[in-house]
Amino acid sequence: MFGSKKKGQSTNELEVEVNKEKEQKSVFKKDEKTLKHLIAPGGIDASYTNHIEIAANRTRYARSMVVAALPRMCTFPEFLRGMYTFGDINVSVFINPISESASQTDLNRTINELESERVVAQDRGDINRERIIAQKRAEAEELRDAIAAGFNKLFDATVISTIFAYSMEELDRYTELLSNEMSKNLIDIKPAWAMQDEAFRSNMPFVENKLNKSHTFDRRAMSTVFPFFNSDIGHENGIPLGFNKQTGLPILYDNFSSKLSNYNMIIFGKSGAGKSVTIKTLTARSSILMGIESLALDAEGEYGAVAESLGGVNVVISPTSRTIINLFDIEPETVKDEITGKERTIVSIENKVEDVTQGLLTMARGSTGSMEVNELTKQIISEAVLEEYVGRGINSAVESLYENTGGNSMNRIQQNYLGKVKKEMPTIGSWYRRICRKAQENQNPDYRFHYSYLVKVMKQYVRELHGQMAYFDGQSTFELLDGVPFINLDISQLEERFARPLAQQILLSWVWEKFVKKNSEDKSKAAKKRVLIDEAWMMLPLPEAVDFLNTMARRARKRNVSLAVISQKFQDFYEKPEAQAVLTSSETKLFLAQDKSEIEYLKEVFKLSEGEASFLVTCGRGEGLLRVGGDSAILAIQPTNKEFEFVETNLNKQMEMEKAKQEQY
Repeated sequence: MFGSKKKGQSTNELEVEVNKEKEQKSVFKKDEKTLKHLIAPGGIDASYTNHIEIAANRTRYARSMVVAALPRMCTFPEFLRGMYTFGDINVSVFINPISESASQTDLNRTINELESERVVAQDRGDINRERIIAQKRAEAEELRDAIAAGFNKLFDATVISTIFAYSMEELDRYTELLSNEMSKNLIDIKPAWAMQDEAFRSNMPFVENKLNKSHTFDRRAMSTVFPFFNSDIGHENGIPLGFNKQTGLPILYDNFSSKLSNYNMIIFGKSGAGKSVTIKTLTARSSILMGIESLALDAEGEYGAVAESLGGVNVVISPTSRTIINLFDIEPETVKDEITGKERTIVSIENKVEDVTQGLLTMARGSTGSMEVNELTKQIISEAVLEEYVGRGINSAVESLYENTGGNSMNRIQQNYLGKVKKEMPTIGSWYRRICRKAQENQNPDYRFHYSYLVKVMKQYVRELHGQMAYFDGQSTFELLDGVPFINLDISQLEERFARPLAQQILLSWVWEKFVKKNSEDKSKAAKKRVLIDEAWMMLPLPEAVDFLNTMARRARKRNVSLAVISQKFQDFYEKPEAQAVLTSSETKLFLAQDKSEIEYLKEVFKLSEGEASFLVTCGRGEGLLRVGGDSAILAIQPTNKEFEFVETNLNKQMEMEKAKQEQY
């Protein structure tokens, strides 16, 4: 027999022999399979204490968590909304009713205990504690009486959630995000430590709760855990944007609803998904039904028909066109004094110098993104820009923008708004001539190279030197008028790799002066305006363009303006941290059909569920996921036949419609 003491064998020797026997035994048993191993699905490893690994083509990690603490009061439908809509997550709620007799017994015992504690607190003279306990006792009595009368009931409930990720780093980050989200409602969730297997199986559709962590709810509190909130979007005053595919109801959308923290929107979708049709439909309906004025930076030449149909203006900017947009144009703006609340009109010369400097920096870097441009180059550019304004007597005073024809100060100020002649603005050509003069006068060896670089590179933007990219040099030949329903700035004829992104940046700066700043900060006086940036991904390689785009996204709401960014390459935004402000500053997000290569980035950034991601990969043209704040809906956009005459972008369908129209007549 193992472990028996032999004659003459010491106790220590016996212990050593027993340990050897155990070790040998463990060697033989180390590969023994338990019942769990035999019935577990292939690829699931539940041997970890704080997560589960699911092996497939790509290892997936899962962590199950349980609600550990609840607030004193529950609110519908916000109680567990953050958990239900978190993203790639499964949630189970196990509800067991407690019999009336057990409820009465427990509540009577609780009432007696509270009364005893109250008496003790009263004897000690602890008035505050006595009052708190008396309130709890009254609540317990009220609940007991309501249950006895059949108006209420008690339940035991366990809430289990399982989150999924494709790396441990992601899983840990999602765990922290979920905990933070739930803590906003005073809900404490904790991982099912050393019970991940049981928790994971409990969260499967077997209706079997293997965890004992439960909480007591009454009937009203229990009703708040049900996810019966409508997955829909609707505003009282809005345009019919499309139909909810899940409910069949129309979606009324108000871009300028007071419920939104900002008015910006982003639209992402692959080529042919219906981005242009969507934004054209939105623009046309909002112009007619809500009087919203829109301006588009048209990178593909698709919005001219919309401008024509709405009675707007279509402006083509090309190397051969006579239209000039002057980067140096500056306009007065009305601002509200933070202390007095009164409005005053100023000229923000410092901000304008910075905007112009950013545009000229982009020009100086060129299509190659030259590393020769640095802070010294920026300083030279900025000083010359400021000198251009100062040389024309332009400063922060509004009257400095206009020609002085004499008269007292009050008359001059009044004349400014009665059509007084505005001064000619600086131009790229006049700035370049100043740079050439300063280069000749320069005695500082540190600046010599940078002056030489600017003189050589910037001549291509000067009209009098016949520069091939001189279409932004000169006094503006076009003025934006108030009340125009749609203004289209068509840059589709410019070279795509550099000229078009540069034009987007310069036009954004010009639009800010001429279109956005005209709006008062007082919402009651400001018109509703929208700026559309089509194919915004083109701007991302230009650092100054991205910086201005971010600034505009943050400041647009103050002027009652909506910035709409339309792009087909979300991955470019994902890989450009500097562009993240555009995403975070957009309350409305519309995702149309996506390429499989893009969907993983969208899932990560916007916490899409597996079902939402699968839908976006397979959905048809004009279908997508609309998110407005915390609400979302599956949207189907259906333009009318009349709208299709100017929103359709497919050339074959355009030809078919034109042929049908001719046959009709």
